[in-house]
Amino acid sequence: MRTLICGSLAFDTIMVFPDRFARHILPDQTHMLSVSFQISDMRREWGGCAGNIGYNLQALGGEPVVMGALGSDGESYRERLRELGIAIDGVRVIDDAYTAQAFIITDHDDNQITAFHPGAMNRSQLNRVDDMSDIGLGIVSPDGKEGMQQHAAQFAALRIPFVFDPGQGLPLFTGDELAQMIESATYLTVNDYEAKLLSERTGWSIAEMAERLDALVVTLGGEGSIIHADGATYTIPAVAPRWLP
Repeated sequence: MRTLICGSLAFDTIMVFPDRFARHILPDQTHMLSVSFQISDMRREWGGCAGNIGYNLQALGGEPVVMGALGSDGESYRERLRELGIAIDGVRVIDDAYTAQAFIITDHDDNQITAFHPGAMNRSQLNRVDDMSDIGLGIVSPDGKEGMQQHAAQFAALRIPFVFDPGQGLPLFTGDELAQMIESATYLTVNDYEAKLLSERTGWSIAEMAERLDALVVTLGGEGSIIHADGATYTIPAVAPRWLP
């Protein structure tokens, strides 16, 4: 079954500062902050929600189709998806924009400073679900706000079941906007913090949200996850990692 994954495609530049930010930021001078951190390690990763979900679904034997927007610098990402055997029917190139990019610096206390440029992601609404063929399941993951809203509405109009995964995009929406997307979704997946924030924004309890869905999945990190479905609650333990020699 082809699964259409709507979401961001991004380059992540991850850097390590071999010290502590606190030693170089004067608390009483933050109103005129001007600092430069020399990093010791740097790597560039293939990021973005649609890219990451597509990669993992492919590894699990699924048939992911990525729908997202890349900038004029994104050809290497398209080639990466092709090499992995991931369908790129829905990948659009925006010639006058950069691909979304995150620049993340982590210090020795695991504090992070991140700069994020959405770039082409902000035009994700140019992609349309009804331009795709043979789609059995959809996923609406973090992307440009308008794109997320339109893709949720398009899946619903086509009666294609879909997972709503607001993730880092959750703060973009009002309570009413979130409620509308939950009402149109088949499944909802959030972590425990996002579940609390959704409840606050919509005014619905977890049980009230679950009533509107076929299933609500709340992930708990190392504690596993909880699935609310058909009036029942299922506790799923985390999978223990198996270290290979």
